[in-house]
Amino acid sequence: MPDSAPQQLLHLVIGGELVDLDHNTFKNLDEVDIVGLYPNYATAHAAWRAKAQSTVDNAQMRYFIVHLHRLLDPNQEPAR
Repeated sequence: MPDSAPQQLLHLVIGGELVDLDHNTFKNLDEVDIVGLYPNYATAHAAWRAKAQSTVDNAQMRYFIVHLHRLLDPNQEPAR
């Protein structure tokens, strides 16, 4: 891979219906919506916003951005 390749800070957008609003526990794991994998926070945030806004009528539905790059390299300093 060339040294000039842009850094990928992988983010995963997932969502689904929660058991209750006080916890991040999905009601049915078989129905979790895996929206996609994104190379940076900005594109993940755009996908998250679109999915969250499309489900605004369901109060139990929540979408999340998972910072996969932090899981892949836990020693990496967070970007500021």
